[in-house]
Amino acid sequence: MKRPSRRQFLIGGSAVGGGLLLGYGLLSPERREVAGSIIGGEGAQLTTWVRIHPDNTVTFYVPHGEMGQGVHTALPMMAAEEMEADWDLVRMEQAPATPTFANGPLGKGYLTNGGGVPSALNGAANFATYKLAELMNLQITGGSTAVRFTGQFGMRVTGAAAKEMLIKAAAEKWGVAEEECTARLSHVLHEASGRKATFGELAELAAEFSPSANPVLKNKKDYTIVGTAKQRFDIPAKVTGESMYGIDVKVPGMLYAAIKQVPVIGGSVARVNDTEALAARGVRAVVTLEDGVAVVADNTWRAKQALDLLEVEFTDGGNGHVSSDSIFAQFDKALAENDGEEDVEKGEGAEALGSAKTVVEADYRVPFLAHATMEPMNCTVRIENGKCDVWIGTQDGLGTRAVAAQAAGLSDDDVTIHPLMMGGGFGRRSPGSPNHIIQAVKIAKEVGAPVKLTWSREDDMQHDYYRPAVSARMSAGFDEEGNLTTWVNRYIRKDEPAEASHIPYAVANQSIRYVESEVHIPYGPWRSVAHTQHTFFNESFADELAHAAGKDPYQFRRDLLKDQPRHLAVLDLAAKKANWGGPLPEGHARGIAVQESFQTIVAEVVEVSLDENGRPRVHNVTAAVDCGEVINTDTARAQVESGIIYGLTAALYGEITVENGAVVEENFPDYEMVRLANTPKMDVHFIESGAKLGGLGEPGTPPVAPALANALFSLTGQRIRSLPLKNHEFSRSNRLAQAAD
Repeated sequence: MKRPSRRQFLIGGSAVGGGLLLGYGLLSPERREVAGSIIGGEGAQLTTWVRIHPDNTVTFYVPHGEMGQGVHTALPMMAAEEMEADWDLVRMEQAPATPTFANGPLGKGYLTNGGGVPSALNGAANFATYKLAELMNLQITGGSTAVRFTGQFGMRVTGAAAKEMLIKAAAEKWGVAEEECTARLSHVLHEASGRKATFGELAELAAEFSPSANPVLKNKKDYTIVGTAKQRFDIPAKVTGESMYGIDVKVPGMLYAAIKQVPVIGGSVARVNDTEALAARGVRAVVTLEDGVAVVADNTWRAKQALDLLEVEFTDGGNGHVSSDSIFAQFDKALAENDGEEDVEKGEGAEALGSAKTVVEADYRVPFLAHATMEPMNCTVRIENGKCDVWIGTQDGLGTRAVAAQAAGLSDDDVTIHPLMMGGGFGRRSPGSPNHIIQAVKIAKEVGAPVKLTWSREDDMQHDYYRPAVSARMSAGFDEEGNLTTWVNRYIRKDEPAEASHIPYAVANQSIRYVESEVHIPYGPWRSVAHTQHTFFNESFADELAHAAGKDPYQFRRDLLKDQPRHLAVLDLAAKKANWGGPLPEGHARGIAVQESFQTIVAEVVEVSLDENGRPRVHNVTAAVDCGEVINTDTARAQVESGIIYGLTAALYGEITVENGAVVEENFPDYEMVRLANTPKMDVHFIESGAKLGGLGEPGTPPVAPALANALFSLTGQRIRSLPLKNHEFSRSNRLAQAAD
């Protein structure tokens, strides 16, 4: 079935049980027994995600992929905390890509927006959201959901339930009351008699009990694991080179494929002459697909070299006339001719501009962006005896299984996914971006042998599912006292999350509407999704309005956030830690921005100067973050820093351009990135507000581009309304001249 969007998931979920929230059976005895049989080996399966071994180690099965974000450590920390497990005895494995391990807690989080359900409904809620997750092949890693949804509604619950089962087992074994027993460091103790047993000794008996849907969770003041810095499970193997990525896979009898893809997305293969390629050393086959021609050989290099021997003619699918300029002209025309669909309408809406004393208008745009993962796309497939095995680094094992099954013409049950480490993902390795998976399956089916398809960097750059290009037309009105009374935004394409275009500011009249304008360039989720475009629009425009009102940009935001205490606290902390308003070295300036995304609020202050060539040089980025609660302090900081670097790369350099219908950029020389030499100092501060858990993989990215652009305005007087910054020329003399005037 087609992969649902987050919005579709929410809509579909509301229909379950006549609109009632009914959940998934994370802890149902039947399901954990199936899970135990799938996993096999020694140990007692207490819940679907918890197995205790005779040596007193405990393994947590994590239904998420690891791409450097630390989720394979954070989620076991949450489960171990509730279980009272000794962290030195904790192990982790990625959950198999089977329906038994469909991620019901993730569905529960989506359906309740992280709010949960009353305890009395948890049993029913657990059953139906699991069934919904199973139906939708839900096992995805994305949307900054692992900790805030899977962790909160799954790992904590499963750990606490397992602890209760172990205490029941000890009480029965010793003939004492359960309330007289306590769990500590992978043991259950009965202090009155001095008896003590390991989890491993109690596990078989504990597995005879049914897990509770409503176990008692720990009070935060009693935490010993969560909120500390724990070494990540994935790091040692990465350091030694033992980590297995998709690109490392070797299967007996495996052949290697390279592909020449249709240059213009939407085009097709018109003619192929493969005579010379088939005669080349090591070449075993040439396979023609809808979107390209693959050469299969006994190693990747020979396959790649033989691509140059192919004579191929492609069609352009009617898109050969399209360019970046024509796409943005199309967007401008759509915004001029169409008032769009309602996103937010408040107060008098756009009509309030008519009574405004002062009106400020500005148009913004951002380009397509590639994911540019360090590990190019690859996929290894073996099809034999009516079964299909797929080795791949994926953000969604179950979703990938469904894609591979459809491409192979098999049932989902006939496909086995072997999930591996990901060398970057950022949305690109989700099954909604499946071209490399489909190609690999079809090539292996045609050849009749195991095949590893490895894309070149050029393939990866020119056949991505891109961060959408977006244009926005902004207007705002002030009354006679200089108060901001009206906010109007017309933008291209409604994307997810739905709230990305909304503002936190107290503006009485708001009209935010969107216009759809389709292009042939394929879209896909990109780190922070729609927040990355809209935060640049909204926070840059807020800065324009502050200067139009003659106010300090930080104070201007403060005044508009008086009814948003969490936003205000984050903004204040960022300003304080960055010494906003304090002295700076000559030729330096600061800019500020704030955004809530994935239930986490981040404010960032950027300090910038211009180098000897007039290019921006970012010196410091100060970030204040309220994600409700921090799980692994070291990883949390690293995720915010990673998001800053990713966002700076996009702001400074990121741009995918289109000419004659095809993507121009090919490799890192023309798709530059922030490197160690120009990475700024980053200062990250957390506020533990006690609010419901927010994500951390993405929220550090959106504020950095507008904060940087705002700092450049403060430095040069040049207002940046389009990215990347490499397309602009800067001079401090402009600002100095303004100051002199």
